[in-house]
Amino acid sequence: MRRASGVDWELLEHTLLGQHYVIARSQAIACGLTDAALEHRLRSGGSWQKIIPGVYVAVTGAITADQREMAALLHAGPRSVITGSAAVRRCGIRPPGSTTVDVLVPAEVRRQSTSYVRVRRSRRMPSQIRTTGQIRFAAPARAVADAARALTSLRDVRALVSDAVQKRVCSIKALRTELDEGPVPGSGLLRRALAEVTEGIRSVTEGDLRLLLKRARIPTPMFNARLYDGDMLIAVVDCWWPDAGVAGEVDSREYHYRADDWQRTIRRHDRLVAQGILVLHFTPQRMKEEPEEIVREILAALAQGAARPPLALKALPAEA
Repeated sequence: MRRASGVDWELLEHTLLGQHYVIARSQAIACGLTDAALEHRLRSGGSWQKIIPGVYVAVTGAITADQREMAALLHAGPRSVITGSAAVRRCGIRPPGSTTVDVLVPAEVRRQSTSYVRVRRSRRMPSQIRTTGQIRFAAPARAVADAARALTSLRDVRALVSDAVQKRVCSIKALRTELDEGPVPGSGLLRRALAEVTEGIRSVTEGDLRLLLKRARIPTPMFNARLYDGDMLIAVVDCWWPDAGVAGEVDSREYHYRADDWQRTIRRHDRLVAQGILVLHFTPQRMKEEPEEIVREILAALAQGAARPPLALKALPAEA
Protein backbone atom coordinates (compact mmCIF):
# COMPACT_ATOMS: atom_id res chain seq x y z
CA MET A 1 0.00 0.00 0.00
CA ARG A 2 1.34 3.40 -0.99
CA ARG A 3 2.10 5.96 1.69
CA ALA A 4 -1.13 7.91 2.02
CA SER A 5 -1.04 11.58 1.19
CA GLY A 6 -2.52 14.05 3.64
CA VAL A 7 -1.21 12.10 6.65
CA ASP A 8 0.75 14.01 9.28
CA TRP A 9 3.46 11.37 9.69
CA GLU A 10 5.40 13.39 12.23
CA LEU A 11 2.31 13.73 14.47
CA LEU A 12 1.48 10.07 14.04
CA GLU A 13 4.97 8.94 15.03
CA HIS A 14 5.03 11.37 17.96
CA THR A 15 1.67 10.04 19.20
CA LEU A 16 2.75 6.41 18.90
CA LEU A 17 6.09 6.95 20.61
CA GLY A 18 4.45 8.71 23.55
CA GLN A 19 1.78 6.05 24.02
CA HIS A 20 3.73 2.77 23.82
CA TYR A 21 2.65 2.52 20.15
CA VAL A 22 -1.00 2.50 21.19
CA ILE A 23 -3.43 4.84 19.45
CA ALA A 24 -7.14 5.55 19.58
CA ARG A 25 -9.13 5.62 16.37
CA SER A 26 -9.93 9.31 16.86
CA GLN A 27 -6.22 10.08 17.16
CA ALA A 28 -5.39 8.11 14.01
CA ILE A 29 -8.09 9.98 12.07
CA ALA A 30 -6.77 13.29 13.44
CA CYS A 31 -3.34 12.36 12.03
CA GLY A 32 -4.94 12.00 8.58
CA LEU A 33 -5.39 8.23 8.31
CA THR A 34 -8.53 7.24 6.42
CA ASP A 35 -10.88 4.37 7.21
CA ALA A 36 -9.33 2.45 4.32
CA ALA A 37 -5.82 3.04 5.65
CA LEU A 38 -6.86 1.80 9.09
CA GLU A 39 -8.54 -1.27 7.66
CA HIS A 40 -5.40 -2.06 5.68
CA ARG A 41 -3.22 -1.89 8.77
CA LEU A 42 -5.70 -3.96 10.84
CA ARG A 43 -6.27 -6.67 8.25
CA SER A 44 -5.16 -10.25 8.95
CA GLY A 45 -1.38 -10.19 8.72
CA GLY A 46 -1.33 -6.40 8.87
CA SER A 47 1.07 -4.20 10.82
CA TRP A 48 -1.46 -3.10 13.49
CA GLN A 49 -3.68 -4.95 15.96
CA LYS A 50 -6.93 -4.06 17.68
CA ILE A 51 -6.59 -4.19 21.48
CA ILE A 52 -10.14 -3.12 22.35
CA PRO A 53 -12.83 -1.53 20.20
CA GLY A 54 -11.55 1.78 18.87
CA VAL A 55 -8.01 1.37 20.21
CA TYR A 56 -5.09 -0.16 18.32
CA VAL A 57 -1.44 -1.04 18.78
CA ALA A 58 0.89 -0.30 15.91
CA VAL A 59 3.04 -3.42 16.31
CA THR A 60 2.68 -7.14 15.78
CA GLY A 61 3.32 -9.83 18.38
CA ALA A 62 2.43 -10.02 22.08
CA ILE A 63 0.78 -7.01 23.67
CA THR A 64 2.54 -5.74 26.79
CA ALA A 65 1.04 -4.67 30.13
CA ASP A 66 1.96 -1.05 29.32
CA GLN A 67 0.06 -1.27 26.05
CA ARG A 68 -3.00 -2.85 27.67
CA GLU A 69 -3.11 -0.12 30.30
CA MET A 70 -2.49 2.67 27.80
CA ALA A 71 -5.37 1.31 25.75
CA ALA A 72 -7.61 1.29 28.83
CA LEU A 73 -6.86 4.96 29.47
CA LEU A 74 -7.48 5.93 25.85
CA HIS A 75 -10.82 4.09 25.97
CA ALA A 76 -11.88 5.77 29.23
CA GLY A 77 -10.85 9.28 28.21
CA PRO A 78 -8.39 12.01 29.20
CA ARG A 79 -9.67 12.35 32.79
CA SER A 80 -9.30 8.66 33.56
CA VAL A 81 -6.87 7.13 36.08
CA ILE A 82 -5.86 3.49 36.51
CA THR A 83 -6.50 2.04 39.96
CA GLY A 84 -6.89 -1.40 41.57
CA SER A 85 -4.62 -4.32 40.77
CA ALA A 86 -2.96 -2.71 37.75
CA ALA A 87 -2.04 0.39 39.76
CA VAL A 88 -0.91 -1.76 42.70
CA ARG A 89 1.57 -3.54 40.43
CA ARG A 90 2.93 -0.19 39.29
CA CYS A 91 3.46 0.73 42.94
CA GLY A 92 5.72 -2.30 43.42
CA ILE A 93 3.25 -4.70 45.05
CA ARG A 94 2.20 -8.05 43.61
CA PRO A 95 -1.58 -8.28 43.95
CA PRO A 96 -3.66 -11.46 43.63
CA GLY A 97 -3.82 -12.36 39.94
CA SER A 98 -6.24 -10.34 37.88
CA THR A 99 -6.30 -9.52 34.18
CA THR A 100 -8.85 -6.75 34.68
CA VAL A 101 -7.66 -3.16 34.41
CA ASP A 102 -9.78 -0.88 36.60
CA VAL A 103 -10.06 2.71 35.40
CA LEU A 104 -11.60 5.53 37.42
CA VAL A 105 -13.53 8.27 35.64
CA PRO A 106 -15.48 11.22 37.05
CA ALA A 107 -19.10 10.37 37.86
CA GLU A 108 -20.45 12.42 34.97
CA VAL A 109 -18.38 10.62 32.33
CA ARG A 110 -20.48 8.12 30.36
CA ARG A 111 -18.04 5.49 29.28
CA GLN A 112 -18.80 1.76 29.39
CA SER A 113 -16.60 -1.15 30.42
CA THR A 114 -15.31 -3.32 27.58
CA SER A 115 -13.21 -6.46 27.26
CA TYR A 116 -10.63 -6.44 30.11
CA VAL A 117 -11.30 -2.77 30.98
CA ARG A 118 -13.60 -2.09 33.93
CA VAL A 119 -14.73 1.54 34.06
CA ARG A 120 -15.57 2.74 37.57
CA ARG A 121 -17.33 6.06 37.98
CA SER A 122 -16.31 8.00 41.06
CA ARG A 123 -17.32 11.20 42.80
CA ARG A 124 -14.00 11.06 44.64
CA MET A 125 -11.31 11.02 41.97
CA PRO A 126 -7.77 10.49 43.34
CA SER A 127 -6.18 13.64 44.71
CA GLN A 128 -2.73 12.16 44.09
CA ILE A 129 -1.85 10.73 40.68
CA ARG A 130 1.38 9.15 39.55
CA THR A 131 2.54 8.83 35.98
CA THR A 132 4.83 6.65 33.91
CA GLY A 133 5.02 8.47 30.63
CA GLN A 134 1.39 8.88 29.52
CA ILE A 135 0.11 6.17 31.89
CA ARG A 136 -1.75 7.70 34.83
CA PHE A 137 -2.39 5.68 37.97
CA ALA A 138 -3.63 6.24 41.51
CA ALA A 139 -1.24 6.65 44.45
CA PRO A 140 -0.61 3.48 46.50
CA ALA A 141 -3.21 3.86 49.28
CA ARG A 142 -6.06 4.48 46.83
CA ALA A 143 -4.85 1.70 44.53
CA VAL A 144 -4.63 -0.81 47.39
CA ALA A 145 -8.04 0.13 48.79
CA ASP A 146 -9.73 -0.13 45.38
CA ALA A 147 -8.01 -3.46 44.68
CA ALA A 148 -9.06 -4.81 48.08
CA ARG A 149 -12.72 -3.92 47.51
CA ALA A 150 -12.70 -6.02 44.35
CA LEU A 151 -11.43 -9.14 46.16
CA THR A 152 -13.58 -11.80 47.84
CA SER A 153 -10.99 -13.63 49.96
CA LEU A 154 -9.77 -12.35 53.33
CA ARG A 155 -6.42 -14.04 52.76
CA ASP A 156 -5.98 -12.19 49.47
CA VAL A 157 -6.91 -8.84 51.04
CA ARG A 158 -4.67 -9.54 54.03
CA ALA A 159 -1.75 -10.36 51.73
CA LEU A 160 -2.30 -7.18 49.72
CA VAL A 161 -2.62 -4.84 52.71
CA SER A 162 0.17 -6.38 54.79
CA ASP A 163 2.53 -6.38 51.80
CA ALA A 164 1.85 -2.69 51.14
CA VAL A 165 2.58 -1.77 54.75
CA GLN A 166 5.54 -4.15 55.14
CA LYS A 167 7.22 -2.71 52.03
CA ARG A 168 6.40 0.84 53.20
CA VAL A 169 4.59 1.52 49.96
CA CYS A 170 1.87 3.24 51.96
CA SER A 171 1.10 3.83 55.62
CA ILE A 172 -1.62 2.41 57.84
CA LYS A 173 -2.90 5.96 58.32
CA ALA A 174 -3.27 6.50 54.57
CA LEU A 175 -5.12 3.20 54.16
CA ARG A 176 -7.42 4.04 57.03
CA THR A 177 -8.24 7.37 55.38
CA GLU A 178 -9.11 5.55 52.15
CA LEU A 179 -11.28 3.12 54.11
CA ASP A 180 -13.15 5.90 55.91
CA GLU A 181 -13.62 8.17 52.89
CA GLY A 182 -14.23 5.52 50.25
CA PRO A 183 -17.40 3.57 49.43
CA VAL A 184 -18.85 1.26 52.07
CA PRO A 185 -19.85 -1.60 49.71
CA GLY A 186 -17.02 -4.12 49.44
CA SER A 187 -15.08 -2.63 52.36
CA GLY A 188 -15.71 -5.36 54.93
CA LEU A 189 -12.62 -7.45 54.16
CA LEU A 190 -10.48 -4.34 53.84
CA ARG A 191 -11.66 -3.22 57.29
CA ARG A 192 -10.75 -6.61 58.80
CA ALA A 193 -7.35 -6.76 57.14
CA LEU A 194 -6.55 -3.21 58.21
CA ALA A 195 -7.48 -4.06 61.81
CA GLU A 196 -5.02 -6.96 61.68
CA VAL A 197 -2.24 -4.82 60.25
CA THR A 198 -2.88 -2.21 62.92
CA GLU A 199 -2.26 -4.94 65.52
CA GLY A 200 1.10 -5.68 63.89
CA ILE A 201 0.25 -8.40 61.36
CA ARG A 202 2.60 -8.22 58.39
CA SER A 203 1.90 -11.43 56.45
CA VAL A 204 -0.82 -13.92 55.57
CA THR A 205 0.65 -16.62 57.81
CA GLU A 206 0.80 -14.23 60.77
CA GLY A 207 -2.87 -13.48 60.16
CA ASP A 208 -3.60 -17.21 60.22
CA LEU A 209 -1.77 -17.49 63.54
CA ARG A 210 -3.75 -14.57 64.95
CA LEU A 211 -7.02 -16.31 64.07
CA LEU A 212 -5.79 -19.55 65.63
CA LEU A 213 -4.94 -17.74 68.87
CA LYS A 214 -8.30 -15.97 68.97
CA ARG A 215 -10.22 -19.20 68.45
CA ALA A 216 -8.24 -20.87 71.25
CA ARG A 217 -8.75 -17.80 73.50
CA ILE A 218 -5.03 -17.49 74.06
CA PRO A 219 -3.98 -14.03 75.30
CA THR A 220 -3.26 -11.77 72.33
CA PRO A 221 0.48 -11.23 71.88
CA MET A 222 2.33 -8.27 70.39
CA PHE A 223 2.83 -8.99 66.71
CA ASN A 224 6.14 -8.15 65.07
CA ALA A 225 7.46 -6.85 68.38
CA ARG A 226 10.92 -5.30 68.42
CA LEU A 227 12.84 -6.74 71.37
CA TYR A 228 15.64 -4.74 72.99
CA ASP A 229 18.26 -5.49 75.61
CA GLY A 230 18.83 -1.93 76.73
CA ASP A 231 19.45 -0.02 73.49
CA MET A 232 20.52 -3.11 71.54
CA LEU A 233 17.96 -4.65 69.20
CA ILE A 234 17.88 -8.41 69.70
CA ALA A 235 15.35 -9.30 67.03
CA VAL A 236 11.89 -8.62 65.65
CA VAL A 237 9.68 -11.61 66.50
CA ASP A 238 6.40 -12.57 64.85
CA CYS A 239 4.58 -12.61 68.18
CA TRP A 240 5.59 -11.83 71.75
CA TRP A 241 4.00 -12.55 75.13
CA PRO A 242 5.90 -10.11 77.42
CA ASP A 243 4.61 -11.41 80.75
CA ALA A 244 5.88 -14.92 80.01
CA GLY A 245 8.90 -14.07 77.87
CA VAL A 246 7.63 -16.29 75.05
CA ALA A 247 8.20 -15.61 71.36
CA GLY A 248 6.40 -17.33 68.48
CA GLU A 249 7.85 -17.54 64.99
CA VAL A 250 6.10 -18.62 61.79
CA ASP A 251 8.78 -20.34 59.72
CA SER A 252 8.11 -20.24 55.98
CA ARG A 253 9.77 -22.82 53.76
CA GLU A 254 10.06 -20.21 51.01
CA TYR A 255 12.17 -17.99 53.25
CA HIS A 256 14.38 -20.76 54.62
CA TYR A 257 15.04 -22.51 51.32
CA ARG A 258 18.46 -20.93 50.88
CA ALA A 259 21.28 -22.07 53.15
CA ASP A 260 22.30 -18.53 54.14
CA ASP A 261 18.71 -17.74 55.17
CA TRP A 262 18.64 -20.85 57.33
CA GLN A 263 21.95 -19.95 58.99
CA ARG A 264 20.65 -16.45 59.66
CA THR A 265 17.55 -17.94 61.32
CA ILE A 266 19.67 -20.22 63.53
CA ARG A 267 21.84 -17.32 64.71
CA ARG A 268 18.73 -15.27 65.42
CA HIS A 269 17.20 -18.14 67.39
CA ASP A 270 20.38 -18.46 69.46
CA ARG A 271 20.34 -14.73 70.31
CA LEU A 272 16.79 -15.03 71.59
CA VAL A 273 17.48 -18.13 73.67
CA ALA A 274 20.58 -16.51 75.17
CA GLN A 275 18.29 -13.81 76.58
CA GLY A 276 16.15 -16.44 78.32
CA ILE A 277 13.34 -16.20 75.79
CA LEU A 278 11.25 -19.30 75.20
CA VAL A 279 11.05 -19.55 71.39
CA LEU A 280 8.35 -21.55 69.60
CA HIS A 281 8.46 -22.24 65.86
CA PHE A 282 5.44 -23.02 63.69
CA THR A 283 5.21 -23.77 59.98
CA PRO A 284 2.17 -22.80 57.90
CA GLN A 285 1.60 -26.50 57.24
CA ARG A 286 1.48 -27.31 60.95
CA MET A 287 -0.97 -24.50 61.58
CA LYS A 288 -3.29 -26.14 59.06
CA GLU A 289 -2.76 -29.77 60.09
CA GLU A 290 -1.98 -29.61 63.85
CA PRO A 291 -3.66 -26.50 65.29
CA GLU A 292 -4.58 -28.23 68.57
CA GLU A 293 -0.98 -29.34 69.13
CA ILE A 294 0.26 -25.80 68.51
CA VAL A 295 -2.25 -24.44 71.03
CA ARG A 296 -1.03 -26.94 73.64
CA GLU A 297 2.59 -25.96 73.02
CA ILE A 298 1.81 -22.27 73.39
CA LEU A 299 -0.19 -22.76 76.60
CA ALA A 300 2.59 -24.90 78.10
CA ALA A 301 5.23 -22.29 77.22
CA LEU A 302 3.11 -19.47 78.66
CA ALA A 303 2.63 -21.41 81.90
CA GLN A 304 6.37 -22.13 82.11
CA GLY A 305 7.27 -18.52 81.43
CA ALA A 306 4.76 -17.14 83.93
CA ALA A 307 6.32 -19.27 86.71
CA ARG A 308 9.65 -17.41 86.51
CA PRO A 309 10.68 -13.78 87.08
CA PRO A 310 9.92 -11.43 84.14
CA LEU A 311 12.73 -10.86 81.65
CA ALA A 312 14.44 -7.48 81.71
CA LEU A 313 13.69 -6.75 78.04
CA LYS A 314 12.02 -3.84 76.31
CA ALA A 315 9.46 -4.51 73.59
CA LEU A 316 8.24 -1.95 71.08
CA PRO A 317 5.25 -2.50 68.80
CA ALA A 318 5.53 -3.09 65.07
CA GLU A 319 6.53 -0.09 63.00
CA ALA A 320 3.51 1.48 61.30
